[in-house]
Amino acid sequence: MTSKLLRLHETLLVKGVDHDGVPRPVDMLDNDSIRPVPVKDRTWSQLTYIVFWWSATANVSNLYSASTGMALGLTMWEAIACSFGGQILAGLLMALNGRGGAMYRIPFPVLCRSSFGSWGALWPTFNRAAMSIVWNGVNSVQGAQCLYVFLHAIFPSIANIPDKMGSKSALTSAQMMCFFIYWLINCAFLFVPVPKMKSLVYAKVVVYFAATLAMVGWTVSLSGGSSFLATLHAPSTVQGTEKSYLIFKFFFLGLASCGTFISNAADMQRYARKPNDVLIGQIISFPVSNLLVAILGNLIAAASKSIFGELIWSPLNFLDKLMDGERYTSGNRAACAFISLAFVYSTVFSAIFENSIPAGNDIAALMPRYITIKRGFFICAVLSYAICPWYLLSTAAIFITFLSSYQIFLSAIAGILICDYYLIRRGYLNIPALYTARPESLYRYLYGFNPRAFIAYIIAVAPNFYGFLNQMGVKAPLGIQRFYYIAYPTGLLVAFGVYYFGCLVSAPEGMEKSGWKEPKDYYEEDDPMRGESLVIEGVEAEKGVMAASKEV
Repeated sequence: MTSKLLRLHETLLVKGVDHDGVPRPVDMLDNDSIRPVPVKDRTWSQLTYIVFWWSATANVSNLYSASTGMALGLTMWEAIACSFGGQILAGLLMALNGRGGAMYRIPFPVLCRSSFGSWGALWPTFNRAAMSIVWNGVNSVQGAQCLYVFLHAIFPSIANIPDKMGSKSALTSAQMMCFFIYWLINCAFLFVPVPKMKSLVYAKVVVYFAATLAMVGWTVSLSGGSSFLATLHAPSTVQGTEKSYLIFKFFFLGLASCGTFISNAADMQRYARKPNDVLIGQIISFPVSNLLVAILGNLIAAASKSIFGELIWSPLNFLDKLMDGERYTSGNRAACAFISLAFVYSTVFSAIFENSIPAGNDIAALMPRYITIKRGFFICAVLSYAICPWYLLSTAAIFITFLSSYQIFLSAIAGILICDYYLIRRGYLNIPALYTARPESLYRYLYGFNPRAFIAYIIAVAPNFYGFLNQMGVKAPLGIQRFYYIAYPTGLLVAFGVYYFGCLVSAPEGMEKSGWKEPKDYYEEDDPMRGESLVIEGVEAEKGVMAASKEV
């Protein structure tokens, strides 16, 4: 029995190798999955990141996250403007929060060790992993709904399966069957190595926008010109103070709904060829693509009101309703099948890029001796099934509650990370020290925990915690509810300020007092491609100098 347990333990242990393929020990803070990405795997160019952020917003949830404003009384253009404004701020915060990942090619959980400590970083890592798992479950629900529409278009009898799920579930029994099939499809694609996913990023953009534009054209043509235009220009159903607060709420909800994107930035930016290749995608592509998706989503929602006399905020429910009764024609079925199949494909890769990869990094960092990123992908998949995510998306109100409820925890973490990288470290990280908890480590702090970061975290979360409890069902005064609308920027700024003040009062080891210490780029000393990359950079720099001389 003992020998079998030892063999099992040996099998579960992660095997590490250096850049030359020589085996090396793996400890509690280090394995190859969370090391800086080697030069040979830095394959994502500036174009890749521009397309990636178009791809990241190309999902079903973004189609109806903006239209939920219409469902609660805002006009179409008010809902779009609120969403766009918040996402502009989100793009800027992604660029700031992910800089350490882009420069040093390290994931979020390793970046956290600089500010929270070698062991203290486990808390924000666990926190973010939980959010990624929940979001992965949400995407899986949407994928199941897409797959159901596709199968319904082909097999009408699927609609006759008795529903045993109850009114609180977003999925019927037939859709639960689709959930399991979708989950298996998602798991199959997790075997593809991340550096080789570039072609999947490009394909997703084409597939998603082709299907969405086709749905807009089709549904607008069905709605009738005058009726559709009247819906577009319909006035708001709320007025006065209530409307002001609703606009305020949806503006910052546009920011808060991107909380995971802001946290995930380092995980995706670590595959960049050059650190600055990520900037245009985050600052420009992300908000602009969100704007386009929001417009398309609201056009679809407006068309639904013209066709059925009610606002259908979910495009998936809209597609299925287009096959009700006499509408179950061969033409409608074919259109719904192609559009929904494209949405299935898009949802699979939304879940992988936005949830599975971050969760894989986090779970690997929680137990590096036993878990690689690849194993983390599948642990995330199993847990996202176990949390029963079909209860999160049954109504627009529940969806909004879900988007806003987790923001206070991620915003505090983001504020601390941004402050640490730009004001405390001034762009310099001692990478070897991030992978050890020895007493002499720069990021050891107090037994592996940085009290300054945890004090800042608690103080930043505290003002919004009552509002968070209200979101979970606890009664709270109206003022508390409205204050919670700005929970994300409040938490970020408070955490930033308190952490900086704490470092001024008690400076951590390695705190930089002045100047900007960030290197031009980062390469590990034993990376075999390091020398070649430096030579290429030197040649490019020399060509630039020569070109400048000729111009002079």
